[in-house]
Amino acid sequence: MIELLCDRFEIGAPVRAAALRARERLRSVDYPAQARVKANVLRAFYDEGLNESDLAGSSGYGYDDAARAGYEALIARLFGAERALARLSIVSGTHAIVTALAACVAPGERLIAVAGRPYDTLRNAICDAPRSLVAQGVVYEEIALRDDGTLDLDAICAAVRARDARAIFVQRSRGYAPRPSLDIGACARLFAAVKAAAPHVAILVDNCYGELVEAEEPTHVGADLVMGSLIKNLGGSLAPAGGYVAGRADLVERVASRLYAPGLGAALGPSLGFGRAFVQGLFLAPLVVEQTLRGLDFAAALFAELGFAVDPLPGATRTDIVQAIRLGTIDRLQRFAAGLQRAMPLNARFRPEPGPVPGYADPVIMSSGSFVGGATIELSCDAPLRAPYEVYLQGGIVSEHAVVGALFAAQATID
Repeated sequence: MIELLCDRFEIGAPVRAAALRARERLRSVDYPAQARVKANVLRAFYDEGLNESDLAGSSGYGYDDAARAGYEALIARLFGAERALARLSIVSGTHAIVTALAACVAPGERLIAVAGRPYDTLRNAICDAPRSLVAQGVVYEEIALRDDGTLDLDAICAAVRARDARAIFVQRSRGYAPRPSLDIGACARLFAAVKAAAPHVAILVDNCYGELVEAEEPTHVGADLVMGSLIKNLGGSLAPAGGYVAGRADLVERVASRLYAPGLGAALGPSLGFGRAFVQGLFLAPLVVEQTLRGLDFAAALFAELGFAVDPLPGATRTDIVQAIRLGTIDRLQRFAAGLQRAMPLNARFRPEPGPVPGYADPVIMSSGSFVGGATIELSCDAPLRAPYEVYLQGGIVSEHAVVGALFAAQATID
């Protein structure tokens, strides 16, 4: 397949040679967690027993929307959660996360981010923007990661014991930071330590980019609430919009009351006829995530062969659908994004340019041509124009498409 794609798209000799070496590096790579993920999704559908008539959906207030109720029940089963809230009216992962934080931590109460500085848009909403959580009275602090990028459990436990925290916030994915993403094992150790130190503290987890990559979710190992986007992993490239929270029933109800109104909770919210896309997207999501992992592994191996630092390493166990590639200069960031854009199914003739993006402190360059706007389960990349000048490659619903994108980006970067 590599030879075919290199021939069809006229890839130059240096990149072609690196691609063939990358293929050899990946020959023995397998994805055992994905077999369990597929079984988990099949079991959730088997246990829920949806009917075709359930997918019709509703308009207006959305009372008794069977599609919405069935979809949320599927997510709750899949996550081992008491309850889930998955709605079109949650417009992004950041929206889901900030709504959950605001619902669970009242003004005057303390929120501790335990995985270092959150990514740009989220930190802006927590403490920097007008009407941020801090501006509304939430007491906020961050605990830095260790020098090797791992969690500082001693510092975290000391903080939750000494300062009467209401909740801790855990960002699983690396965001725009040169740090490893958190796997479920690291999450389990963190959650156990926090509950032992301060049993009353709520554990709130940003699960964006991590869903269905491992066989378990944070809610299986002690998280009280997880939040994320429906146009990433769970959407299977079919969900048209939306976000979710899942976990303890009382916390989900608090989020619903914050999102809609006290007394209304989760009783309303129409699916507007998109129930079929949501449910079918979830059914296909394990296949899409596996394709993404295969494509990202190839990109990691290709750029490693070309001499660039990559994280995760090719063939390493993955915890999310993000591949960091350290390019080292602004010029290479721009070349990479332009090359990747040429592989997009839509807007391939566009040329990405860096610019201001709401919620980000630095100019950002992005490459995307997704069928669902902003759906990072589809192939895309973004990079803030700041040291160490890493690009973050995401998604890829067909592994061959991700391979072509990586080849084009590599060709543009080294030309």
